[in-house]
Amino acid sequence: MGFIRLQSGYYMIVITNRDKVGVIRGHDIYRVSSFQILPLARNLNGFSDIQKQDEHKYVSLLESHIQSGGFYFSYTYDLTQSLQRQADFKTEAFTQPLWKRADDRFFWNRFASSKLIDATLSTASPQDCTDFILPIIQGFVNIQNVEINGKPFSFALVTRRSRFRAGTRFFSRGIDKDGHVSNFVETEQIILYDGMDASYPAVGKKQLSFVQTRGSIPVYWNQIINLKYTPRLWVGESRKSLEAARAHFDEQIKLYGPQILVNLINKKGYELPMGQAYSRTVEQLNDPRLYYTHFDFHNECKHMRWDRIQLLVDQLEEQLVKQGFFYYDATDANAPTVRKTQTSVVRSNCMDCLDRTNVVQSTLARYVLTQQLRLLEILGASETLEGNEAFMSVYRNVWADNADAVSLTYSGTGALKTDFTRTGKRTKAGALQDLSNSVTRYGKNNFMDGFRQDGFDLFLGVYQVPVTGSSTSPFETNKPLRIRVVPYILIFGLLMLLLNLFRPTFSGNHTWFIYILILGFWFSVVVSGVRFAIRHGNQFVQWPHLVKMPDFDELDLYGGITEKGAMVPPDMGVPPATFEK
Repeated sequence: MGFIRLQSGYYMIVITNRDKVGVIRGHDIYRVSSFQILPLARNLNGFSDIQKQDEHKYVSLLESHIQSGGFYFSYTYDLTQSLQRQADFKTEAFTQPLWKRADDRFFWNRFASSKLIDATLSTASPQDCTDFILPIIQGFVNIQNVEINGKPFSFALVTRRSRFRAGTRFFSRGIDKDGHVSNFVETEQIILYDGMDASYPAVGKKQLSFVQTRGSIPVYWNQIINLKYTPRLWVGESRKSLEAARAHFDEQIKLYGPQILVNLINKKGYELPMGQAYSRTVEQLNDPRLYYTHFDFHNECKHMRWDRIQLLVDQLEEQLVKQGFFYYDATDANAPTVRKTQTSVVRSNCMDCLDRTNVVQSTLARYVLTQQLRLLEILGASETLEGNEAFMSVYRNVWADNADAVSLTYSGTGALKTDFTRTGKRTKAGALQDLSNSVTRYGKNNFMDGFRQDGFDLFLGVYQVPVTGSSTSPFETNKPLRIRVVPYILIFGLLMLLLNLFRPTFSGNHTWFIYILILGFWFSVVVSGVRFAIRHGNQFVQWPHLVKMPDFDELDLYGGITEKGAMVPPDMGVPPATFEK
């Protein structure tokens, strides 16, 4: 995977095991299943105790990040590029090693590979390290050999996460000055078909693909965690957001063509300011290549009426037909032909770009897949996918697994609403699973994501460990004594309350009046502790240590903060300089 320098020198990250996921166009695709971090550095003699502790924390961050999974690679196939982008390559490009033609956005270990790349490209004393530079993507790959109407083909889903502005749910939101948005993900659905008498795996005499993207709303905004279930929302000043959004869409249009922007957030309540900021930005850009639609997912599909997603498909149908998909015909190996190209892309988002987004993406992909299979005559002219239950079971589960994989990296849990993706309908069991995931997200996002964000920043090179030893540790915290002791008081108070509640004689044999007083005392301790923690919530959550977050108290001064339930958006705040990075 590469090398990363810590305090004592370089560490080499090595893949020690892999699992074969499947085959695309005759190329084996693998998932990283185990790895090892090997120190090439001097020993820690001469380091202070704090420096030794920091070194172990750095290594732990790297281990935790890689153990989170979702890393895929191929020795011979460029997983970072879609089929259509690969078809655009000139013949000479395929004589280059994978790392030279890889899409820089999805080359997840690009920073870790930089030492090898620099050595190879060095003009002073070049050393060819090409054999050791292996582009790895972070995301999801699933390849299935399936059959419809007796015609076998390969169905694949490849999801690529951008390494720019990567991170965790509440510590990576919105856009930066370079136009990179948080949680930007490209998903490509691939069909490989060799004819009705062909065998598995399909080589791909006929190759079709459909690409969609997702990414955080491209304005300056954030959610400030403070122990409340719904954090405070901050929306930045529109002028600076406009400049960043222009950079974002200029790049997206260059890469994908016109953008079909599908905004799935609520049109009222807490999410209202975000919808208004996004629509205002698109309006001010005044670019005919941006087609914007706002579909209030929760309102349209309330009361488990999830079939109403079809309303969005109907609304977008004209754009989807105009957009088309990629079709590469290699039936004649001597004269392969690009018969169709995808001319635009659907860019979907909700607040997290996870749950609602994945449901909509899988629905749009199913619509396009139907057109593709009819073109290949795998489906009849009026036949639908829904009539092929065996395939639909595979299709739904692949997309649901994709939802879980994308969500796990960003939010810490699997996706919500996957019961609909897996079964085609919303269920009470699925709603209960969503509740469980939501509670788990709350705990992880408030008390564990600072550590996870540090892992992103360290592995991706957003934070680089100083070469010269520092007298202060980046992990050092200076919380007031009252903040440090309250959790212990709260835990002790809760323990005493439960003990006295379930064992009335725990504090001795007393009258009922004294017993009620004892319960009341410990209950008041717990309530006071909880109220104190909520009032000073930002002091109790876990923040990243390596790359400091903006001073959110400063954001109050700049304006633009609203609480849950606000029906009117606040005046847009001006982002401080630290927020734009």
